[in-house]
Amino acid sequence: MDSDDEQLLRGRVYGHDADDPHPGPRPGRTYAELVGGPLDGLLFDITGWTQDGIDTGVSLQTELGQFGPGGRALYDPRPGDPARWDWSGDSP
Repeated sequence: MDSDDEQLLRGRVYGHDADDPHPGPRPGRTYAELVGGPLDGLLFDITGWTQDGIDTGVSLQTELGQFGPGGRALYDPRPGDPARWDWSGDSP
């Protein structure tokens, strides 16, 4: 991914369309920042998630990872900093 792509993603919320006129965070929502990997810099909406759900982490669809379209990027909450979720790898 080149620096133009990285800038486009930074501060955007995962799952919002690229052409969304307001791709950033919305008031009253809780977000975790995705750190590292193909979704680095995106925010992930965890509003309403239980602690068990947060502790489990996520597998997010992305075509930017090692497996291309249909692949997934794996993110887990950072110990001691649940507002940041670290990339742990890609899966098909």
